[in-house]
Amino acid sequence: DEVNIGLHPTHKLGRYVALDCEMVGAGPPPYRDHVLARVSLVNFHGEEIYDSYVQPPAGVVIGNYRTAVSGIEPHHLSADVARPFEEVRAQVAELIRQRILIGHGVRNDLSVLQLTHPWGCIRDTSLFRKFIRENGGKKPALRDLVRRELGLSIQNGEHCSIEDARATMLLYVKEKVAFEEDCRRLFG
Repeated sequence: DEVNIGLHPTHKLGRYVALDCEMVGAGPPPYRDHVLARVSLVNFHGEEIYDSYVQPPAGVVIGNYRTAVSGIEPHHLSADVARPFEEVRAQVAELIRQRILIGHGVRNDLSVLQLTHPWGCIRDTSLFRKFIRENGGKKPALRDLVRRELGLSIQNGEHCSIEDARATMLLYVKEKVAFEEDCRRLFG
């Protein structure tokens, strides 16, 4: 993987794209305001399409980098490493436009990006009925879902948004027929 590459120069995008974001904490203690720190996109084949660290908006002070979980350290968000939020937001908006968007908790990622996407074009592994049913009626954690469904181990320590996006794409590919049946039932 090529960390912080921006738009990958050779990998093809295609119709399906998986998204994952890492966030840090801002606002008054205990820093519950989520601020985008890194965003990654992979294609249907799990190839990295886009990866970028993101500068916090002007005036936003990061109080908790959540490094143990996010993998984000202060230098990742500096102006000489990270890209401006508006630039990243515009690039991601263009990359996901008119595509099927896959993710785990996609609403959270879109919210921190200040973007929307048509619900009929979202495949959220945290909301997939089969996965919820197999998890006793509750939304499954991505780590547990990947272990159970794919036999893979992720999120051992710091999270990696490329790895998480790739994992959600693998989950979607495994259950693509059922995902699409659910979508047809819901959206016609």
